Order: sequence, then C-alpha cells, then structure tokens
Amino acid sequence: MNAPHMPELPAQEQLNQDLGLGGRLSERSPTRLLNHDGSFNVRRNELGPLHPYNAYHTLLSLPPRQLLVLVTAFYFGTNLLFAALYWLAGPGALAGASRSALARFEDCFFFSVQTLATIGYGKLVPNSRAANALVAIEALVGLIGFAILSGLLFARFTRPTAKIQFSDNALIAPYGNGWALMFRLVNLRNHDLTDVHATVSFARWTVDRNGARVRQFDQLDLERSFIIFMPLHWIIVHPITGQSPFRGFTQDSLVASDPEIVCLVSGHDETFAQTVHAKTSYDGRDLRWGARFRDMYLADRDHVAIDIRRLHQFEAVPPPDSL
Repeated sequence: MNAPHMPELPAQEQLNQDLGLGGRLSERSPTRLLNHDGSFNVRRNELGPLHPYNAYHTLLSLPPRQLLVLVTAFYFGTNLLFAALYWLAGPGALAGASRSALARFEDCFFFSVQTLATIGYGKLVPNSRAANALVAIEALVGLIGFAILSGLLFARFTRPTAKIQFSDNALIAPYGNGWALMFRLVNLRNHDLTDVHATVSFARWTVDRNGARVRQFDQLDLERSFIIFMPLHWIIVHPITGQSPFRGFTQDSLVASDPEIVCLVSGHDETFAQTVHAKTSYDGRDLRWGARFRDMYLADRDHVAIDIRRLHQFEAVPPPDSL
C-alpha cells in the first residue's frame, strides 16, 4: 500500500519544522530565546538544577559567592548530621566528651569536624562499636567529598571563558548609501583573542500562506564575519540590501514581529590555547531605529586606545521611513 501523500511545505517552513524552530503562536511562546547576558531563556524539563543530570554543570556555572555559600552549607550540614548521630549513640560513645547534653553535642560536632577533615587531635576518641562505625562512614564521606570539591574547583579555575561585553543596544544605523543593523563588542580581559568569528541570526514571527503565525529564522550576511584578532572593539554590521530579511520593514512592523537578533562569537584564547564562546541577543526593546555609535577611540600618542565606557553610547540620526 502506498504511503499517504503529505503536502509539501515551503523550504523555510520545512527547515524550521525540521529544526524544531517553527510552530503556531498558540503552541510556542513569543518570548525571547536568549537573554541579553547570554543565558538561555528556556526550560527543557522539570528537573531541578541539582538533579544528577544537571548538578555538575550547575556547580560549574554558579557564581563564586553562591558556590561558596553552597559548599559552606553542605559542610556544616554534614557535620551537624554526624554530630547528631554521635550524640544519639550515647554518653559513652566518645571518650573524653563532656557529661551535660548540650556540651556533649558541641564535643560531638567538633569531633565530626576533625574526623571529616582527617585531623584527629586525639582528645576525643570513639569508644563504642556504633561510634567506630560512624567514624568509618564519615571518613569515607570526607575523602569522597573533598575529592569532588577539589575536582570541581580545579575544573572551574581551569575552564577557559570569554569575558566579552556587548553593547546594550543594536542600531539601525546609516551605512554607505543605505542602512545596516549594527552592534559592537569588546574583550574586557587583557589577553588576546585570535581568529574571532561571529554568527548572527534573525528570528521573527511571520504569517504563512495558511494565515498562521510561525517563527521564521534567517542567518544574516555580515560585512565581516571574522577578524584575525580583536585587541580593541568590533562593530558587527549586517548591511540591509535587497536580499536582507530586514528589507521592507518599518519601525512599527519590525517591533510587531517580536524580533530577536541572536549572536554567537567564538575565538581562540591564546592563554589557554582553546576556543571560547560568548553570546547575546537583542529583542524589539533593544533595537534603536535611526542611530549611530559614538567613537570609542582616545587620543594617545604611544598606543591605540579606546574608552570601554563608551561601548553603549550612541546618538540619534534622522530615521528611515522603511528599510
């Protein structure tokens, strides 16, 4: 029996469907995919950040302050747990412990600290089978825990990351005899990035031939998609030509399409000899229609210098009626 014939989709709709990017508005959220700080605004599952599938990457990406708070809480929580178990083992579980209940719990807590860290001063010693069993378990927990923590900290400090800052806004700016989409970026670190590549895509809601709103994605042609090295700043430019997906938009129609410009930048970090990445996105609230960036260069006789504080500065120009 012949398979039923499926209606043929236009090439762009078929590509969006194959990539999981298309879909009706009722089925997909109109919100942005990527936040301006480079974090994804997505939810793939209901698993928490510390679920076994996610825990390692969560710990690697936590800000240092949050990681320190989490490690400290785990450290004290583990010692409190074992202190309670030693205390419940009875007054004779630890030789040299105090007699009163509160003071004995304090001794149990500090004995747990000494056992977990393999210090063992010798003032307090296990004096029962239950206490010895707890010492054996806690020693194993301590060895495994410190090994994991050491590996995690090593991975965090040796993992190369890019510290690239993007301009707060993307501009529809004058370019030659026409207009272009522009935004700029700068490397905040002193070490150099070489072989730097940029990929920019443009997403917006369009109406298909059946009258349904679908999400459409296009990769933008750039004036320059890579540079050999980036010691200063880089203005990424998409000229709005006759083939540009921006062609024909007015300011109102562009905002109404819920646009999102997504940029991925990759470069070779010479310090680590590895490739690093940075990403950002601009939505309708981040677009400035009719503007141009202010100059970042400084007058310096001995160096080519820029003022990073000017990265986000722009000035208004007479805007176009349409692109």
